[in-house]
Amino acid sequence: MELVRLVEQGVELARDGERPDLRKRLELTRQRLLDPSIRVIVVGEFKQGKSQLINALVNAPVCPVDDDIATSVPTVVRYGSPPSALILVPREGAGSADEPVLERRQVALEELPSYVSERGNPDNTRRLMAAEIFLPRKILLGGLSLVDSPGVGGLDSTHSVTTFSTLPTADAMLFVSDASQEYTEPEMQFLKQALRISPNVACVLAKTDLYPQWREVAELNRAHLDRLGTDIRLFPVSSDVRLTAARLGDSDLNTESGFPELVAFLRNEIVGKAERLQTRSVAQDLMSVTEHLSLSLQAELRALENPEGTPQMIVELEAAKAKADELRQRSARWQITLNDGMGDLIADMDHDLRERMRSIQREAEAAIDAGDPGPMWDQLAGWLIQRVAAGVSDTFVWTNERAQWLSGEVANHFAHDDVPLPVIRVDDTEDVLDPVELMPTLDPGTLGVMQKVLIGARGSYGGVLMVGLLTGIVGMSLINPFSIAAGLLIGGKAFRDDKEARLQRRRAEAKQLVRRQIDDVIFQVGKQLKDRLRLIQRATRDHFTEIAEEHHRSLTDSVLAAQKAANSFTQERAHRITEIKLELKRVGALRSQAPSVRDKQPVRAASA
Repeated sequence: MELVRLVEQGVELARDGERPDLRKRLELTRQRLLDPSIRVIVVGEFKQGKSQLINALVNAPVCPVDDDIATSVPTVVRYGSPPSALILVPREGAGSADEPVLERRQVALEELPSYVSERGNPDNTRRLMAAEIFLPRKILLGGLSLVDSPGVGGLDSTHSVTTFSTLPTADAMLFVSDASQEYTEPEMQFLKQALRISPNVACVLAKTDLYPQWREVAELNRAHLDRLGTDIRLFPVSSDVRLTAARLGDSDLNTESGFPELVAFLRNEIVGKAERLQTRSVAQDLMSVTEHLSLSLQAELRALENPEGTPQMIVELEAAKAKADELRQRSARWQITLNDGMGDLIADMDHDLRERMRSIQREAEAAIDAGDPGPMWDQLAGWLIQRVAAGVSDTFVWTNERAQWLSGEVANHFAHDDVPLPVIRVDDTEDVLDPVELMPTLDPGTLGVMQKVLIGARGSYGGVLMVGLLTGIVGMSLINPFSIAAGLLIGGKAFRDDKEARLQRRRAEAKQLVRRQIDDVIFQVGKQLKDRLRLIQRATRDHFTEIAEEHHRSLTDSVLAAQKAANSFTQERAHRITEIKLELKRVGALRSQAPSVRDKQPVRAASA
């Protein structure tokens, strides 16, 4: 591969130039090239046809599908021969709770559903991190990896937070919804959030063979997508028709399934675009490294060829070196920007989370005041869990955007126009809501017949006694029509008062439970977000420190080379000039090839 060959040339030049920092950078670039994985995550609500879509794309029943089966563990389908499967589980006693050491265990393909489905592994009780399937399929040959994710709603609303955590690591997202109805409000909300993380999003309208009205649904969905203001592709498909066409070898039926357009999109827009981005990134690395290597060589050459101008050149290099040295200091402006910005971001994130949770609390309390929370408590608790998960997702997405913006602000302090930004993501959100306790149960407030009779009897007793005594003055018995009527009247009022008092107690208890739940979410999620932001701060600091160190090292070498050249003897000077020109010729040849590689169209191996 031409890119790998050029990077290896750069590694050799960095080694000859005694620049281990640049060599390490290019070795990481080579590792990226040798791992051509292009991740496409398939997401959607519960039972929308995500797993069957992947099965149809690879023409193999690798992801379990059934009416009562749902995916509980992210499953990655990638190229490999022979067909095989493995699961990733945390190794016991190794690593930490935040960064466990993963162990890869081989499993039989036919046994995979017992690990990745909700039926075989409910609520992921086996603590699997992911599963991987390897298949010899042409569509996967170019590095394409398809990720079958748990539903973003339905089974567990926290799945949406998990999905958002994986989006920054994915090259694209396919959002799947069946043709039974148009997009719901939660689906549109999820799409809005996903677009803020990964702009490379496409939508799939599945199960068109089951719903004759799918064209009307497609038009409605197209209108919803247009209102988002972005050009999102929509692909109506039928996975069952695709699988039938593959089994019969019927090309017309395959065209009718709608999959050729989807496969072409994956091949051209996803795989092709990822390869182009990778090519540009590698070319940028090569140009940056060759620029650093050329700096000291050119300084030494100028000093050797123009000894009279060497002192002035050394002064200029020393001044540039002093500026580069400032970037390495703890008091550097970019360090101050990063520290101050992260402090502001943590405070703003905490306020954003609290404001969202308080808004949810107000909605919940209004719903409680509007009715009896006892009979509808399960429904209210489910709604609260979903709204909390959606609010946490919003905060994570917003925090991710602010972290990326802060990274750009830090980069502006560097003189280079091509300073690469670090990969920023508020990741590992799979268990973010796990520490939050489940919603407690609430007394439904239903009374049995005997309880109602006793409450009424307690109230009516006083009425019967009081009126009976008064009517006894005129010679009537204690139990008479007037005392009975008074007992019924006062007993009814006592029953209504007791009912109202019980309702108010249930409302107060329900509000207290909601407040406790919201406080627990703010406490647990806020702590985890702050920890992740501090990790982002360290990663960003280390990233830009490395850039500053590279620049400082290059200028330091340039100053030393110029000083050494100034002290060289005439005979040595001529020999060294020849060596430097040869070395600069090698560096220049590599640098001249980088732009042409960057603009070259990648070769795609995937096909329909």
